[in-house]
Amino acid sequence: MYIEQAYKGLSESWRFVIGIISIIIVWQFLGSIPLLIALVLKSDSLSALAGGDIAAISAVLGSNPFLFYMLLSFAFGLVSLFIYVKCIHKQSITSLTTSRKKIDWGRIFFAFIIWGVISVVFVLIDIYVSPDDYVWNFELNNFIILAVIAVIMIPIQTSMEEYFMRGYMMQGIGIMAKNRWLPLVITSVLFGVMHLFNPEVEKLGYGIMVYYIGTGFFLGILALMDEGLELALGFHASNNLITALLVTADWTAFQTHSLYRDISEPALGWDVFVPVLVIYPILLFIFSKKYGWSNWKERLAGKVYSEEEFLALDQNNGEIQNPS
Repeated sequence: MYIEQAYKGLSESWRFVIGIISIIIVWQFLGSIPLLIALVLKSDSLSALAGGDIAAISAVLGSNPFLFYMLLSFAFGLVSLFIYVKCIHKQSITSLTTSRKKIDWGRIFFAFIIWGVISVVFVLIDIYVSPDDYVWNFELNNFIILAVIAVIMIPIQTSMEEYFMRGYMMQGIGIMAKNRWLPLVITSVLFGVMHLFNPEVEKLGYGIMVYYIGTGFFLGILALMDEGLELALGFHASNNLITALLVTADWTAFQTHSLYRDISEPALGWDVFVPVLVIYPILLFIFSKKYGWSNWKERLAGKVYSEEEFLALDQNNGEIQNPS
């Protein structure tokens, strides 16, 4: 009963509507002020900003400072989300995170490790198969700074996206719609749309949206089937951290001092569709076996209990926990 955890706070619809608007303002606008200030202090920076060219902005500030300032906006967003949930909804961060009594860090680390291993293996295979597409990009000092920024800031970035999309919006839309499939669809599509202006879309075309929206559905299914955000948090952090540290390219959102630089001509290929059509289903199978998932139809498309029904169940059975 992850969606119903919203009933453990104040769950009127207006609180969610105002919350979504307020958090987006803090995240996307106030959170960008440090980056704007840093750019203003650099000569010719405003022209780079006006063009919206990530590579140009990164060149102005340097890739490590740019990465930090870019990710800093997510810290603004995450803090504002937690404050709003605590002060306006009177809801605990634990119930925003999971239906369990406490956050299961083992689940977070398991998802982080399994996807990290898979990601590294796939990248190394591609480097072995197509060595001419990559150049060794390692610079010790720059990489150490990158690693510190990435390890601290990227989990904040991915947590913001998960808590906002699969947490706050999933719970809010779910208790308003009184079903589970609508919040799954809306948050998954919005997750894809959120990446619409990434440079990858410009280079690869709108076909890349299959990957972004498909990943949104995968993460949403994780949250609903596992009755919490832990697996999604671990997976998402691992995905972005490996991306930042291992491989960069001139046409990607992350411009970093990574170990390798992809110099190939970007093209929409198998690597976009295989995760969505093959790897994600296999991961869902692995997670389902490890955590004993069942009743897929009900968890993904069933009804959401009313507050009265939820409180009655809670009173009769004690703290409601994940059946797995």
